[in-house]
Amino acid sequence: MSLQFVDLTARPPRSPRVRLGGYVILPRLLDKCRATLAGKNGEYHYACPQDQRFFTFAGIAAEDLKAEVARGKGDGELLAWISAHAATPRTDVEIAAWSALQESRGPTLPDSRDYFNGEHRRVAPERDDIATWFDLLDLDDFASFGGTP
Repeated sequence: MSLQFVDLTARPPRSPRVRLGGYVILPRLLDKCRATLAGKNGEYHYACPQDQRFFTFAGIAAEDLKAEVARGKGDGELLAWISAHAATPRTDVEIAAWSALQESRGPTLPDSRDYFNGEHRRVAPERDDIATWFDLLDLDDFASFGGTP
Protein backbone atom coordinates (compact mmCIF):
# COMPACT_ATOMS: atom_id res chain seq x y z
CA MET A 1 0.00 0.00 0.00
CA SER A 2 1.45 3.42 -0.87
CA LEU A 3 1.01 6.51 1.24
CA GLN A 4 -1.60 8.82 -0.28
CA PHE A 5 -0.96 12.36 0.90
CA VAL A 6 -2.39 15.81 0.50
CA ASP A 7 0.09 18.48 -0.56
CA LEU A 8 -0.65 21.14 2.03
CA THR A 9 1.61 23.58 0.23
CA ALA A 10 -0.95 23.55 -2.61
CA ARG A 11 -4.26 23.32 -0.75
CA PRO A 12 -5.52 23.19 2.83
CA PRO A 13 -6.41 20.08 4.78
CA ARG A 14 -10.05 19.17 5.20
CA SER A 15 -12.14 21.47 7.36
CA PRO A 16 -12.12 20.65 11.08
CA ARG A 17 -15.91 20.25 10.69
CA VAL A 18 -15.57 17.23 8.37
CA ARG A 19 -16.29 14.05 10.32
CA LEU A 20 -14.97 10.53 10.19
CA GLY A 21 -16.74 8.02 12.40
CA GLY A 22 -18.55 10.97 13.92
CA TYR A 23 -15.31 12.64 15.02
CA VAL A 24 -14.64 16.24 13.98
CA ILE A 25 -10.94 17.14 13.56
CA LEU A 26 -9.94 13.57 12.64
CA PRO A 27 -9.97 13.91 8.81
CA ARG A 28 -8.01 17.18 9.09
CA LEU A 29 -5.37 15.69 11.37
CA LEU A 30 -5.03 12.68 9.04
CA ASP A 31 -4.39 15.07 6.12
CA LYS A 32 -1.76 16.88 8.19
CA CYS A 33 -0.15 13.62 9.27
CA ARG A 34 0.08 12.29 5.72
CA ALA A 35 1.47 15.61 4.48
CA THR A 36 4.01 15.70 7.33
CA LEU A 37 5.20 12.18 6.47
CA ALA A 38 5.62 13.28 2.83
CA GLY A 39 7.35 16.55 3.75
CA LYS A 40 4.46 18.53 2.22
CA ASN A 41 2.83 19.98 5.35
CA GLY A 42 3.66 23.63 4.64
CA GLU A 43 2.47 25.78 7.55
CA TYR A 44 0.35 22.99 9.04
CA HIS A 45 1.41 21.05 12.13
CA TYR A 46 0.42 17.51 13.00
CA ALA A 47 -0.39 16.95 16.69
CA CYS A 48 -1.05 20.67 17.28
CA PRO A 49 -3.16 21.65 20.32
CA GLN A 50 -6.40 21.18 18.34
CA ASP A 51 -5.29 17.67 17.32
CA GLN A 52 -4.34 16.94 20.93
CA ARG A 53 -7.97 17.41 21.91
CA PHE A 54 -8.84 14.48 19.65
CA PHE A 55 -5.95 12.32 20.92
CA THR A 56 -6.93 12.93 24.54
CA PHE A 57 -10.62 12.20 23.93
CA ALA A 58 -9.95 9.09 21.82
CA GLY A 59 -7.24 7.83 24.17
CA ILE A 60 -4.56 7.25 21.55
CA ALA A 61 -1.05 8.64 21.13
CA ALA A 62 -0.21 10.90 18.19
CA GLU A 63 2.94 8.92 17.38
CA ASP A 64 1.08 5.61 17.41
CA LEU A 65 -1.46 6.95 14.91
CA LYS A 66 1.34 8.44 12.83
CA ALA A 67 2.97 5.00 12.58
CA GLU A 68 -0.32 3.54 11.29
CA VAL A 69 -0.72 6.37 8.77
CA ALA A 70 2.84 5.69 7.57
CA ARG A 71 1.76 2.14 6.71
CA GLY A 72 -0.46 3.64 3.99
CA LYS A 73 -3.82 2.92 5.57
CA GLY A 74 -6.93 4.70 4.30
CA ASP A 75 -9.32 6.70 6.44
CA GLY A 76 -11.67 3.77 7.09
CA GLU A 77 -8.81 1.50 8.11
CA LEU A 78 -7.44 4.18 10.42
CA LEU A 79 -10.84 4.68 12.02
CA ALA A 80 -11.03 0.93 12.66
CA TRP A 81 -7.53 1.03 14.16
CA ILE A 82 -8.52 3.94 16.43
CA SER A 83 -11.60 2.05 17.59
CA ALA A 84 -9.56 -1.07 18.32
CA HIS A 85 -6.71 0.72 20.12
CA ALA A 86 -8.41 3.54 21.99
CA ALA A 87 -7.54 3.54 25.68
CA THR A 88 -10.95 5.10 26.22
CA PRO A 89 -13.51 3.47 23.90
CA ARG A 90 -16.29 5.94 23.09
CA THR A 91 -19.93 5.41 22.22
CA ASP A 92 -21.56 7.12 19.23
CA VAL A 93 -23.40 9.41 21.65
CA GLU A 94 -20.17 10.44 23.39
CA ILE A 95 -18.49 11.09 20.04
CA ALA A 96 -21.43 13.18 18.83
CA ALA A 97 -21.48 15.24 22.04
CA TRP A 98 -17.70 15.77 21.98
CA SER A 99 -17.78 16.74 18.30
CA ALA A 100 -20.61 19.23 18.89
CA LEU A 101 -18.67 20.78 21.76
CA GLN A 102 -15.50 21.10 19.64
CA GLU A 103 -17.47 22.66 16.81
CA SER A 104 -18.90 25.34 19.08
CA ARG A 105 -15.71 26.05 21.05
CA GLY A 106 -14.42 29.60 21.02
CA PRO A 107 -11.54 31.28 22.83
CA THR A 108 -12.16 31.57 26.57
CA LEU A 109 -8.88 32.47 28.25
CA PRO A 110 -7.43 35.98 27.85
CA ASP A 111 -4.34 34.68 26.00
CA SER A 112 -6.38 32.60 23.59
CA ARG A 113 -8.83 35.48 23.06
CA ASP A 114 -5.92 37.80 22.23
CA TYR A 115 -4.49 35.27 19.76
CA PHE A 116 -7.91 34.60 18.21
CA ASN A 117 -8.66 38.32 17.80
CA GLY A 118 -5.21 38.97 16.31
CA GLU A 119 -5.63 36.21 13.73
CA HIS A 120 -9.14 37.38 12.94
CA ARG A 121 -7.89 40.95 12.37
CA ARG A 122 -5.04 39.65 10.22
CA VAL A 123 -7.21 37.52 7.96
CA ALA A 124 -10.55 39.31 7.72
CA PRO A 125 -11.19 42.14 10.19
CA GLU A 126 -14.47 43.05 8.47
CA ARG A 127 -16.00 39.62 9.09
CA ASP A 128 -18.27 39.69 12.13
CA ASP A 129 -19.39 36.06 11.85
CA ILE A 130 -16.16 34.47 13.10
CA ALA A 131 -16.91 33.20 16.61
CA THR A 132 -15.39 29.71 16.98
CA TRP A 133 -12.00 28.15 16.44
CA PHE A 134 -13.43 26.16 13.52
CA ASP A 135 -14.70 29.40 11.96
CA LEU A 136 -11.22 30.87 12.24
CA LEU A 137 -9.47 27.78 10.85
CA ASP A 138 -11.81 27.58 7.86
CA LEU A 139 -11.41 31.30 7.17
CA ASP A 140 -7.62 31.14 7.44
CA ASP A 141 -7.45 28.08 5.16
CA PHE A 142 -9.63 29.83 2.58
CA ALA A 143 -7.68 33.09 2.69
CA SER A 144 -4.28 31.36 2.70
CA PHE A 145 -4.99 29.71 -0.63
CA GLY A 146 -6.25 32.76 -2.48
CA GLY A 147 -9.83 33.11 -1.35
CA THR A 148 -11.23 36.52 -0.63
CA PRO A 149 -12.61 36.58 2.90
